[in-house]
Amino acid sequence: MEDDIKRDLVNKKKAMIAMSGGVDSSVAAYLLKKAGYDVVGVTMCFGVQPPENDNSKPRCCGADAIIDAKKVCRILGLKHYVFDFSGYLKERIIEKFIQSYLNGRTPNPCIDCNQQLKFDILLNKALGLGFDFLATGHYAKIIQKSGVFYLKTAKDKAKDQTYFLYRIKKEALRNLIFPLSDLNKKQVRKIAQDIGLTVSEKKESQEICFISGKNYRDFILKNIDKTKIQPGNILDINGKIIGKHNGIAFFTIGQRKGFGISSTQPLYVIKIKKETNEIVVGPRNYLKNTKLIANDIKLLVKLEEFPKKVLAKIRYNHKPALCNIININNFKAFVVFDEAQEAITPGQSIVFYKIDDEIVLGGGVISEVNAK
Repeated sequence: MEDDIKRDLVNKKKAMIAMSGGVDSSVAAYLLKKAGYDVVGVTMCFGVQPPENDNSKPRCCGADAIIDAKKVCRILGLKHYVFDFSGYLKERIIEKFIQSYLNGRTPNPCIDCNQQLKFDILLNKALGLGFDFLATGHYAKIIQKSGVFYLKTAKDKAKDQTYFLYRIKKEALRNLIFPLSDLNKKQVRKIAQDIGLTVSEKKESQEICFISGKNYRDFILKNIDKTKIQPGNILDINGKIIGKHNGIAFFTIGQRKGFGISSTQPLYVIKIKKETNEIVVGPRNYLKNTKLIANDIKLLVKLEEFPKKVLAKIRYNHKPALCNIININNFKAFVVFDEAQEAITPGQSIVFYKIDDEIVLGGGVISEVNAK
């Protein structure tokens, strides 16, 4: 914690902290102020309006979040501002999110939000307004070696969020602070309780912030021309038609329900074929693969520093697995895992880590599975 917070702290440096109204960003703001920074809190307003009488309303970017962030800043004695990011959210995140599902891919909008909104637009606003740093409540760590900044996993591996941060521009790392880098969630809540923050027991937001509950299908239907959704065939692993689906946008790799097909064994979505508007289903063992191709590569180290053997995560809650990088450049990577991984999903990201020190090397978006 001390390394990240006290990095380059000279002459009371100015830090803008992105505050979601949750306990993590609130405690991060407190720790920055305690360390001697001149701190200002900012909340990005996404203009999300939950449906009436919906108990599953979004918790991290609606009006309630802004109110909670303001209360925390009042307690901490910080100024608080609200920036309207609703247009950016729609144009850069939501439209891509919908189009990915229409293309039979499963997107990760939190990664896109971090890359484009928090650590690009908001960071540039902070620097343009004369702040030295942008801080957030992410569980991640920035280290410096020989004058070079690296992104590294947080001390609390269960909460580590570097998977969502791999697309940050390398040159931006010097202007970022993650005050929670050496804390676990229990410690964060304890700090919040000790200093009297009302958000100390606030429930975490696990869902996509602009979707109420977990039903992305309803969200897509409400935001597109419904003629873009076309029914098609469901195939078994041998290519035989065994049913009909109501649109590939409503399915993702590894999904077990929603086929309307009777079978003697559980069936899972094995492949989504956008070109023919078909879904392939089969037994669970068909979900395992060792090879993939990732596109849209973002590197946080120099290409010549990239090891041939690394750890990789194919989703946030995935256990890092050993793999070989057969080939990688600034556009594409061919990856072979030591052991088969389950439900490698096009549209999701693969993030690479150094084996010895868990530095984030970079990552990309999975485009092909079991690639030759």
